[in-house]
Parts: sequence; C-alpha cells; structure tokens
Amino acid sequence: MSADSNSWQPEIEELNRRRDLMQKMGGEERIKRHHDSGKLTARERIAAFADPGSFREFKHLVGEPTYDADGNLTAFLPKGMVEGMAKVGRHKVVVSAGDFTVRGGSGAGSARGALGAELSATERALEWRLPYVRLLDAAGGSVRGFEVLGRTYLPDGNSYGRHDVALLQSAPVASAVLGSVAGLPAVEAPLSHFSVMVKGISQIFPGGPPVVKAALGVDITKEELGGDHIHTRQSGCIDNLAQSEQDAFDQIRRWLSYLPANVHEMPERIGTGDDPNRRDEALLTLMPRDRRYPYKVKTLLDGVVDRGSFFEIAPLYGRSRVTGLARINGYPVGIMANNVMIRGGSTDVAGGSKVMRLMQLCDTFHLPLISLCDEPGFHVGLEQEKLGIERAGARLMSMVCLSRMPWCTVVIGRMYGVAGQCHHRPSGMFRRYAWPSANWGSMHIAGGAAAAYRREIEAASNPEAKRAEIEARLTALASPFRTAEATGQDIIDPRETRPLLAEFVEDAQRVLKSQLGPPHMPYLP
Repeated sequence: MSADSNSWQPEIEELNRRRDLMQKMGGEERIKRHHDSGKLTARERIAAFADPGSFREFKHLVGEPTYDADGNLTAFLPKGMVEGMAKVGRHKVVVSAGDFTVRGGSGAGSARGALGAELSATERALEWRLPYVRLLDAAGGSVRGFEVLGRTYLPDGNSYGRHDVALLQSAPVASAVLGSVAGLPAVEAPLSHFSVMVKGISQIFPGGPPVVKAALGVDITKEELGGDHIHTRQSGCIDNLAQSEQDAFDQIRRWLSYLPANVHEMPERIGTGDDPNRRDEALLTLMPRDRRYPYKVKTLLDGVVDRGSFFEIAPLYGRSRVTGLARINGYPVGIMANNVMIRGGSTDVAGGSKVMRLMQLCDTFHLPLISLCDEPGFHVGLEQEKLGIERAGARLMSMVCLSRMPWCTVVIGRMYGVAGQCHHRPSGMFRRYAWPSANWGSMHIAGGAAAAYRREIEAASNPEAKRAEIEARLTALASPFRTAEATGQDIIDPRETRPLLAEFVEDAQRVLKSQLGPPHMPYLP
C-alpha cells in the first residue's frame, strides 16, 4: 500500500472546506446588512476583544448541512454563535459571541442537547475553572425554530440555565450587549458579575416591539423599550455604558484584571508604582466645616487608592453611592463611597442594590472591601416608600452580616441610622477608622431635636431660640473624641488614610487565603 493511498488528505480537504463555509457565517448579504447597522460581526468582535491569535474555537462544525442525493455536502449554515477559548490579558477565558447574521443569533438548529453533544461554553468554563465572557447579539427563540424541530417544546431551558447559575459561584462572568438582545440572551446579560452595553446599538428586552404590540397594542421602538437610558440609569439591569464596541471590550478586560480566574485562586497583585505611604494633603481640607458645601468624591478616591486604578461600576445608576474596583499597594480591592453631590449621599433603593452587588463580588472573589462613609441615612420620601426602601434596607443589612471578606470602613463624615450601621460589620476581619470631621448617631441632630423635644420647643416663649439652644447642647456631645473616650474608636489624621488602608489590605491577604473556594453564600445577580 502506497503512502498516498493511506493518506487522509481528502478528509482534511473536506474539513477545510467546511471551515471555509463556517467562516462565511450568514452570507455576504447579511454580513453587509450587519455592517451597515454600525456593528461588528461575531468573529470581528472576538478578534477585537481577545489577544491577537489566541482564539481557539470549539463546536465550529455545528450547523445545518445540505446534502445532494450522493451524500455530498452542497451547503452549510453554521449555528448562530461563535464560541471558544482565548487569552485576555493575564487570563484565559471562555468566550461566546452571538452571530446575528444567522437567524438573528437564534438557537434554532444549533443541535443543543443532541445525543452525544459536547460540553457547552458554560460547562467548559465550569470544568476548566475559567472566566466566561458573553458577547450578546441575539434575538432569542423564534417560531421559525418550530419548523426546524418539527414540533414545539416545553420551556425547560433551566436544564442549561443551572450551569449559568453555578458558574456565578465559580468564576467571573461578564456580558456585553452589542445589539438588540431579546428572550433568554436578554436575561443572560444581567446573569453575570459585570455587564456593559454600547450607546446607540444596544437594547435588551424579554420581548421586542412586535411582541409588545401583540400583547399590549402599543407601538414602541427598540430604543424606547430597552435602550441604555433605561437599563444603565433606571432599571440597573446593565452596569456600564460604553461609547463603542471597542470601549465595551476594554472595560471587560479591565474589570477582569482585578479578579482571579476562579474562586479557588487569589486575585493577582500588580505593582502600580504608587507609594503606599503617600500622604495626600488634599484630604486634610477635603471635608468642609460647613456641610452645606459638598466635596468631590473623586478627590477622596484619588487620595486613597493607587493613582489611576479606580474602575467605577454602575456610574449612572444609584448615583448617591459610588462603587467600583481599585488597587491599594497593588492589591485589588472593592471600594464604595457616598456621593454627597447626589441626594446628599443618602442611600436609596438603587444605591443599596449596587452596594450589595459589590459586596457579593468581593465576598465571592476574595477582595477586601473598603467603605468611605459619609452616610446621612436612607433616602426618605414617597417615591422611595413606593420602591420599598425598608425591604431594601433589610436586604442590605442582611448582606452586611452574611459577608465575610475583610472590610475596613473610614468614617469621613456622617454615619447615621440603619444605613450608617450598614457600614459596620460585627464579625470577621473588620476595622474602622474615623476622621475628626466624623459625626454619628441615630439621626441628624437638627431633625432629631425638632422631633424629640417638640413639646419643650412649642412650650417655650421663643420656640426658635429654644430649638437652637437644644441643638447647640446636643452638638457639643457629638464630638467624635467623646465617642473615642468611651469606646476606643480610633480617630486619625485624614492624611494617614492611605497608609493605614495599605497596611489593612496587606494584613487581609492571609485571611483571604483561608477563604478560598466556593462562596459561603450564593451569588445572586
């Protein structure tokens, strides 16, 4: 037998032909239409996101073939998703990208769950213990799929969804919304630890305008129904807004850089060259003596974290609270602060929601949490009552008590009421410092005095003078030094904040190493 007769070259040529057909995605016309709408294709997106040349595709031969009478392949429509593994900076990740050029990215015809099917992208991320990144551009299920299946089906997708939920307890998951995303992919967007959408091209909804029209008789555009103005500002379903697809990819890459590959590993320390003992003079005068004047939370953060390291999460949602990731002496940390420019920094339902997500992220992936507290209390008023501020407060309190990551609070200003106590944890590795500008209690003295001493004030010959007298008496008791005399609370020079936090974060590493493994409380998106 000759070497040529024993060669498998014909099969390799068939393999390469199928690979070429797969690269054509939904065809030139659909690709052009996709480009004309201002969007990259699935394959272009992966190339822009991943390190050059690092993408290794899997399940690339899945699709709908057409054969002639002799059994020869005459046409091939690939599945509506491109998936594989790639390097993204220091991490290897599993990545999937919806291919809108193939039936709008619908799962119809993908042979999902076929007998002998290979592991899904989510299952591979679970088994390999790798981060998972979804590049979403898919319309979800379609009635066209019924014709492909030859029947309808029971909605039992949680046979697969359970893997997505399990992965949230195991490895970092990020989602980018890169088109009009409906159905299951719309739920997958917030079924993650971090999500981003792109201005002008991204929308999410369980059912699009035709579904809304059929169900409610309402005419509405995709942007009106599920644009970024809804989901990054009002619903909070999506964390961040990107100005372009590349910006979205860069945000995910940066977010990943603060996290370990999985819950069994520690996040990586990366030197920034910023002296951990830096004493920022701007902090000494940051807090105005007259609290009617606000200050910039950015100045506070710049004085505490490594320069240029702060990555804000959900900046447009719940804006009275600032949350994000940063580095202190090279170590990644979660960090949160009250933003006095918005509602005085009071915690509303939205702000509390994103604070809880940050706590869960830190607790799951072994990051110390830093709280810069200037908390006037839960936001009050009719609108917050309608949104259930009390239940939101109960959830926040529960999350605080259930968490276990090392936590340090620096009270720079106010710390009032139940919202204030949510900056304190009575268990585990917890440390608290206070600036001389700090003040605390069950409520503000001004409002509290008017309520507690109402009869005495009303009975006085000069009620206004009496109220001022009582407030002055109580204010004298509000000095943080009086609290320190009784409780041992440490009062610090504001310029000592960064060196002390750097020491705390260093000490936290040994505790964090003892917490490696699955989270002790489930991560819920």
